Amino acid sequence: MSKSPVRPTKLLLSAFALHTWGARIEAAVPKGELSFLTAEEALASAGPSGADIAFMTREVTGKSSSNNPTAELQGFDTVVRKSPQLKWLQIHPAGAERPIYRELRARGVKVTTASGATAVTVSHSVLGAVIALNRRFPLLADAQRRHAWEPRLGERSPRDLKGQSAVIVGLGPIGRNIATLLKMLGVSTIGVRRSPEPVPPCDRTVAYGDLLKVLPEADWLILCCPASPVTRGIANAATFAAMPDGSHFINVSRGEIAVEKDVIAALQGGKLAGAYLDVFEREPLDKASPLWELPNVLISPHTASHSLGQNEAIFDIFLDNLARFRAGQKLRNDVDDLS
Repeated sequence: MSKSPVRPTKLLLSAFALHTWGARIEAAVPKGELSFLTAEEALASAGPSGADIAFMTREVTGKSSSNNPTAELQGFDTVVRKSPQLKWLQIHPAGAERPIYRELRARGVKVTTASGATAVTVSHSVLGAVIALNRRFPLLADAQRRHAWEPRLGERSPRDLKGQSAVIVGLGPIGRNIATLLKMLGVSTIGVRRSPEPVPPCDRTVAYGDLLKVLPEADWLILCCPASPVTRGIANAATFAAMPDGSHFINVSRGEIAVEKDVIAALQGGKLAGAYLDVFEREPLDKASPLWELPNVLISPHTASHSLGQNEAIFDIFLDNLARFRAGQKLRNDVDDLS
């Protein structure tokens, strides 16, 4: 008696992703064992989607933010929700804070992130910001726009980075990379995470609850942690008050990790000498925000991770997880392992 043919695994992805990577995905799987379903087709069809697995790529989220989802993202979410057979969703961000991910996990769907794919680019952005702020590049650029010759001499001279200290909140791949780069500049590093177990290459590690105790040593406060009930609002007025006068602040995590009005007050009052801000409470940043006009602030429109090679790095993680999924092995960057 012949066996019934096995139904191919159906992969949900955007039409753009299918056009860009479809042939390479197909080549990674034995012929006939995988079929494709675009989110656009599924959204236009009535009834449930037959997707078994899904790959949410960057162009799906596009210019979305937590408070401003685009039509593409809302459409993809709709299809995922009407996919009762869905077993696994690969997403492109390093974090999985959106409520839909919790919703899917409650259904038994595995959600995996692209943690590590952007660690190098984000850490390079932070390194550039540290050097730029320390060497007063924003103030030099402001003077250039005014055609003003303003040498940084005497008390206006920048401090040497060697011997300064950075408190790095979040010690995933990004935080560890940042610590490695800063130590090359002679900056000592204190890592902050869920538990105080040592994490190389940080010189010390403390738990979130002990953040205020180490802030008096912080010439730099760098946020690169996921959003959670513990971390939301962790950078606030009390946080900045505990830091030395003239310290610096960098946020490449999520906008809700910092209380924006407190960041502005600390900058305007001189408590903070400067800041590099890649994320904000509401995005795009309001054109009326005082942050735009502060000469000691570098504003980045949520692009610290962007590079021409980023999508390929995320795609490599997806291919690795696809092989693991088909082999019944543990998936890389499973959000359940971080809960």
